[in-house]
Amino acid sequence: MAKDLVIVESPAKAKTIEKYLGDGFIVKSSYGHVRDLAKKGLAVDVDNDFEPTYAISPEKKDVVKELKALAAKAPSVWLATDEDREGEAISWHLVEALELDESRTKRITFHEITKSAIQEAIKNPRQIDYGLVNAQQARRVLDRLVGFELSPVLWKKVKPSLSAGRVQSVSVRLIVERERDILNFEAKSSFRVVAVFNVGGKELRTELPKRFKTEEEANSFLNDCANASFTIDNVETKPAKRSPAAPFTTSTLQQEASRKLGFGVAQTMRVAQSLYEGGKITYMRTDSVTLSQLAMDTAKQTIATRYGEDHSQTRTYQTKSKGAQEAHEAIRPTLLDVDKVDGDHNETRLYELIWKRTIASQMADARLERTTAQIAISTRDEQFVAKGEVIKFEGFLKVYLESKDDEEEEDSSLLPPIAQGDVLEMKGIDAIERFDRNPPRYTEASLVKKLEELGIGRPSTYAPTISTVQKRGYVVKEDREGKQRAYRELLLRNGIVSAETKNEVTGAERSKLFPTDIGMVVNDFLLEHFGNILDYNFTANVEKEFDQIAEGGVEWNEMIRRFYKPFHADVEKTLETSERASGERALGEHPETGKKIIARIGRYGPMVQVGDTESEEKPQFASLRKEQSIASITLEEALDLFKLPRTLGTYEDEEVTANVGRFGPYVRHSGKFVSLKVKEGDDPMTLELERAIELIEAKRKVDREKLIKEFEENKDVQVLNGRYGPYIKFGKQNVRIPKGTEPATLTYDQCVELAEEDKKKPKRRKKK
Repeated sequence: MAKDLVIVESPAKAKTIEKYLGDGFIVKSSYGHVRDLAKKGLAVDVDNDFEPTYAISPEKKDVVKELKALAAKAPSVWLATDEDREGEAISWHLVEALELDESRTKRITFHEITKSAIQEAIKNPRQIDYGLVNAQQARRVLDRLVGFELSPVLWKKVKPSLSAGRVQSVSVRLIVERERDILNFEAKSSFRVVAVFNVGGKELRTELPKRFKTEEEANSFLNDCANASFTIDNVETKPAKRSPAAPFTTSTLQQEASRKLGFGVAQTMRVAQSLYEGGKITYMRTDSVTLSQLAMDTAKQTIATRYGEDHSQTRTYQTKSKGAQEAHEAIRPTLLDVDKVDGDHNETRLYELIWKRTIASQMADARLERTTAQIAISTRDEQFVAKGEVIKFEGFLKVYLESKDDEEEEDSSLLPPIAQGDVLEMKGIDAIERFDRNPPRYTEASLVKKLEELGIGRPSTYAPTISTVQKRGYVVKEDREGKQRAYRELLLRNGIVSAETKNEVTGAERSKLFPTDIGMVVNDFLLEHFGNILDYNFTANVEKEFDQIAEGGVEWNEMIRRFYKPFHADVEKTLETSERASGERALGEHPETGKKIIARIGRYGPMVQVGDTESEEKPQFASLRKEQSIASITLEEALDLFKLPRTLGTYEDEEVTANVGRFGPYVRHSGKFVSLKVKEGDDPMTLELERAIELIEAKRKVDREKLIKEFEENKDVQVLNGRYGPYIKFGKQNVRIPKGTEPATLTYDQCVELAEEDKKKPKRRKKK
């Protein structure tokens, strides 16, 4: 008997769904999209209503062939792709690519992969929603038009091989603007005063609510306190409460997984996808915070059983972010009475986070008692303040507390027993110089939060957007070491004020997003000539128009037409009239020659230049080092770059030099290059000959172990040991050695023969 065919996107999802369907179904995967805009040319007919040209992806031809054969035999074809716009578009592309008869094609969606959800979906099939398809088609066409037309402008006006994207460019703008805020930030210092008192053998820590602007003011205050008496002037106790955070959306899950688990945005989505496809959580691309009635009822029972009925409080939530769609549920476990699942380490951790957040959202407020004590100083008008907090009823705090991006120090410990009128024994007072904090750089998660606040992008676009700007080299995510900074510390002990200068490390960054020099130059160029593309409101309004298309209120090609005409005119005008952009920044003049020194983008990246191309004397060039930037490099640092290459001495009668090149710092000896180990402290400006010889010999050892055989007939042909075993290097061609062949016995003729055979084999495409 012929079986109905069910098509899903992923093999993991297929496996889970197959468990819940009877023998009358066969479940297969399309492995994501089977068609996309053709790669050759624009693939959008701008003169014919922006008609797109789609092509089956080469790597999907076998998949399409298999699905087509199965669909031809099946009484019905069920398209069970994801419930969002992209999932709807995949279903439509399957209809087109497989040439399905729509009368026997059924579209089903479900928010979770459970038996009841699948069976309910089968009972309620529908047709393809062309509103959702057109919204996704509009996004794809618009992004192709922007990328296809802007990229050649960047090649001509900035640097070859660059590319631009609509949402990606706005993301880069946010990162660039934050970086400039930080570069222009001037940290002002003030003195924070903390006093510790002895109360019945226990410490009472207090702080002065005001800060002193100068050391003189702080010193004067401490001296006035040296012989002062300290009295509890007032004690105020107030009840307070804390409420739980809403269940997870895509954005808040990405933020919390970053803060609590250290996950990147793409990693969070990979792990969440795996949990969803395994039937463990609901769909992970959503901007809704609502829970189904069944979920709330299950949560109530679970909380009452585990923590007591007094800990349960049924709550409904509403999304506040711009342009959110409330059609779906929040991200939650499919079974709320299950707090742990089997899986790899990351899956179990992320599941536990989702479970805790969901359960906590349906729990009672935490009840607190906050105490504030004011301590009078007999010799001054100011007062010290002590704050304490006691949890009277844990409520949701028994399970979960949301983290913040930049948590300030907050002393909320329990205060020792104190009463108004108590005289306190002062143990010591510290006045420590503290500096204003510059605006924080974005993490992947805080950038997602900002994009969501601005209404830019949707749950499905955050992770690919952030990955794309990094792949394009406009943004880097990295750790950076801080710098030493001196600060002053004044201490009052036993009636005497002492002062000393101490050092601290400031500005250390972990997994933060930094714009590259090329990212900043491209951003400035696009902002100057295509301001509307990078305008935050414009980008958010485009998202709203996609929503209107999805709802059937706007024709997708009409929306594209309104955008394209002025945009195309801007492209043509920019190509004709704009100057080449290099991000040039004047640093000053050479102290000896008086020649102008500039930093700019060159063909191979950021560089500094002495002199200009118009004078008879040829200018000098030097590449910036990895940690340097056009925006912040100083004249002194630029001059140091021209001290390279440095001659370190001779080894084996050949000169050894240190320099910086396209791929970082290196030493050169006998025509060969050896990279420096920067992480181990190697620096071309300070490297000694002894260390250079050590690196040269280490490289030779690696090369010796790598080389199995070379041939007199052709020095470009070698048999080498590689990462995955021995292979033949035939010029630029890498050739596999057949199993059972001893690499050391290969002759030159055999290598030539194997290279020729390898050329004839069809090349396997890399998986996306």
